[in-house]
Amino acid sequence: MTPEELKARTKRFGLRIMKLVDALSKTTSGRAIGNQLVRSGTAVGVNYRAACRGRSKAEFEAKLGIVVEEADECGYWLELIMEGELLPPQQVAMRHQEASELAAIFTASIRTSKGRQPLVFNQQSAIENQK
Repeated sequence: MTPEELKARTKRFGLRIMKLVDALSKTTSGRAIGNQLVRSGTAVGVNYRAACRGRSKAEFEAKLGIVVEEADECGYWLELIMEGELLPPQQVAMRHQEASELAAIFTASIRTSKGRQPLVFNQQSAIENQK
């Protein structure tokens, strides 16, 4: 998946979270969880965009870590909605799955980024790096 595709996917996720929050009841718990969920759900996309603009590999990886945290937090709020019976589970389950998938994608991205070898510019170095 390209960075542009991930930007679009995280934006769609944020929009779906916003619609779900609008469906929550206006009870104290519905408002409290809804406020937290809309913040974390929209933060996934905005922090991914910030990561893409990172000025260094370390900054990129740190911002991706925030994306993972926000996606995981979304999963928690969605679990509370389902288990607290604030909305029918079938209305929430796909968003919960998407939060889990996004967390997994960005966790893998961090691991890939940390494991990359520096670029090799001459053949002799490439041979030595393969030993």
